[in-house]
Amino acid sequence: MRIGEVAKDSGVSVRALRYYEEQGLLTSVRTTGGQRVYSADAVGRVDWIRMLLGAGLSTATIRDFLPCFESHVVTDDVRTRLAVERDRLDAHVQALVATRDRLDSLIVASERPDEQCGEQRGEPRADVA
Repeated sequence: MRIGEVAKDSGVSVRALRYYEEQGLLTSVRTTGGQRVYSADAVGRVDWIRMLLGAGLSTATIRDFLPCFESHVVTDDVRTRLAVERDRLDAHVQALVATRDRLDSLIVASERPDEQCGEQRGEPRADVA
């Protein structure tokens, strides 16, 4: 597949694909004309890369983990690193849930502004900065 096809099918920019390649996350071969050609599984690999980046993993971490994802062989060291990343994600999820809950509280409070949100007759409360 040419780079434009991978970009279209994966929903990422050509620039992102070049970046993934620079980071060692994706490989291509060059035609005699210098164009990049990717294997048929490139779109699936890009999907994995995007998911892992979206979860907050660095490109270096992803580069270290990709061979394990592909081979389904995980060493003890990699298993430990994966568990650390999972624990980090769990903590992040808990923080996001707490943030969502606070936003829900503000939404409820905004339905009764004179009681909790500080608005009385359209004026903000003096103690709200």
